[in-house]
Amino acid sequence: MQMLKNAPDSAYRRVEVDARIEASDGADLTRICLEEVIAALGQSVLALNRLPERVPGESLTRAHGIALWLTRSVALNNPLREQLRQFYGGHAATIRRNMVSPALAELEQVRQDFSDVLQAAQA
Repeated sequence: MQMLKNAPDSAYRRVEVDARIEASDGADLTRICLEEVIAALGQSVLALNRLPERVPGESLTRAHGIALWLTRSVALNNPLREQLRQFYGGHAATIRRNMVSPALAELEQVRQDFSDVLQAAQA
C-alpha cells in the first residue's frame, strides 16, 4: 500500500525533472543531476534513519543511475575529465555497495561530497 501512496508523488517528481532536463544545456544538466543525486541520497539517509534494517532500494537505485550517468557524461574537453570520472565512478561504486549492505555514514559522506561539487559548480 505504501508503494501506491508514493506513486503519484514519484510521477510528479519525474515529470518535473524531465521538463527541467528538456530545457537545459550541458552545464545545467550536470547541475540538475547533482541536485537529483543529492536528493536521492537524502531520501536514502532518511529511510535508513527510520528503518535501519531495510535497504532503501528505490532511492539508492536512482542515485546509482545518476552517478553512473555523471561518470559517462563528463565532456571530453573538460580539463578535470579524468578526476571527475574517478570521483563519480568511485561514488557510484559506493552507492552500489550500499544497495546490498547500507552504511549510513558512507551515504552521508557521498551525499556531502556531491553537495560540495554542486556548490563548486555554482560558484
